[in-house]
Amino acid sequence: MDKFQEAICAFANDLPNSRKNGYLILGAYDDGTLSGLKVTDDLLKKIAAIRSNGNILPIPVMSVDRYQFPEGDLLVAEVSPSDLPPVRYRGRTFIRIGPRRDIATEAEERILAERRMSFMATFDTMPCLAAKLSDVNTDLVRTKYLIPLLGKELVDSDTRPIEEQMAAVGMYDTEHQCPTYAAVVLFGYKPRRFMPGLYVQYVRFKGEDVTSDVENEMQLEGNFCELLPRLESLLELSVIKKKPVFVSILREEMVSNYPYQAIRELLLNACMHRDMQSNTPLRFYEFASHLEILNAGGLYGNARPENFPRINDYRNPLVASAMKTLGYVNMFSRGIGQVQTDLKDNGNKPAQFDVSMLTAFLVTVEQKDIERFKFVPSDGTPTVTSEGDVPSLSQALSPALSPVLSPVCPQLSEGQLEKIENVIKYLLSASGSITELMNCVGEKNKNRFRQTILKPLVDTGLVEPTIKDVPNSPKQKYALTDKGREKLQAMT
Repeated sequence: MDKFQEAICAFANDLPNSRKNGYLILGAYDDGTLSGLKVTDDLLKKIAAIRSNGNILPIPVMSVDRYQFPEGDLLVAEVSPSDLPPVRYRGRTFIRIGPRRDIATEAEERILAERRMSFMATFDTMPCLAAKLSDVNTDLVRTKYLIPLLGKELVDSDTRPIEEQMAAVGMYDTEHQCPTYAAVVLFGYKPRRFMPGLYVQYVRFKGEDVTSDVENEMQLEGNFCELLPRLESLLELSVIKKKPVFVSILREEMVSNYPYQAIRELLLNACMHRDMQSNTPLRFYEFASHLEILNAGGLYGNARPENFPRINDYRNPLVASAMKTLGYVNMFSRGIGQVQTDLKDNGNKPAQFDVSMLTAFLVTVEQKDIERFKFVPSDGTPTVTSEGDVPSLSQALSPALSPVLSPVCPQLSEGQLEKIENVIKYLLSASGSITELMNCVGEKNKNRFRQTILKPLVDTGLVEPTIKDVPNSPKQKYALTDKGREKLQAMT
């Protein structure tokens, strides 16, 4: 039995890498004549039990059969080469050297160990046996991936079939004549046919949990070349909300409830690291005061709860590499740190990561309250306005601007002052022609605009023409003077 099990171990290791099955035969002599052995059921069970008796690890792939002849029976054990070498019998590694078996040296064990690593393919690099080349958009493969990765000249000069070009970058399996899962995920026409959970479920709830009423719901699916732009559009149009906030009398800023880049990074990471084999979708839930991203697949590889997020590993390395080529991620292992920085700069609390779930990964981000903001009046005292109490530019500027304009225009109506303020607001960001300035205040009469709006601004030195030597030039524009900017700054 020892020699028999050593031989099974040696065949499973397949040191020459022939990828051919090995056979052990009981009931025949070396010259091929039968010995008259009677193969009983008990003998069959005894030999078959070798597979899982714990002496040979990892458990070999083998089958046992009985062949009956008039001269006697044969028992044949067929052993397949292992994809997880080295295989050991009672802690020792046996290999075949020509017609005999022997114990492997350290160098031979290292060869087997390296082969084990090469066989341990990640899911995205495995062949999608149910798919065909026609299930993949090869035009997308060429234009979105091969050309950015290799360069247009090299791709144009490559005369090989598209299957071989895709195989060279891990997108096609030539042995099984089918695309890999990475190709289906990234460029497939209908990837959910092969991975039912490959979609994003977005739900907006009115309250703080999933029991509250649903305001909006949608499913986003498709290959990553289609899905990822849709996720970006969803963020911009539905999730990220912006509003103008005054930070001084003459300046306003756009503030948002969430920083776009941070939420985008979290969603892209969820797509990149998800367990593609799971039937659970990527859940993107928006609540009244926070967001939740729940993804199939917990921490992977070298990433563990005690070292996250300092250590990173890739469940889908081929997909991750392609997303880098497509311009969605950078693979610098700094995404989580940048997310926390963006959240802090935007006034949000840090994102919370729940890595305690073995089969899922949860991220929670609390919303910034953009209904309250600071307005700094002329005395410099910060004031937090109440909800809806948003001062207009006219309310903020009129008391300070009137004394500046009164020497040249003592009879300043409220409507005139408001138009002057709108012109100032326009010129704070860029110069403008008289037509552009008239449009910004809704004025139709050019002469009236010159006399009642533009002339007071020029006479006080706040505004000046950009072409001073030719006042009536058709290319004439108006801009704030340096002195005017200083005056306006002094007002604040």
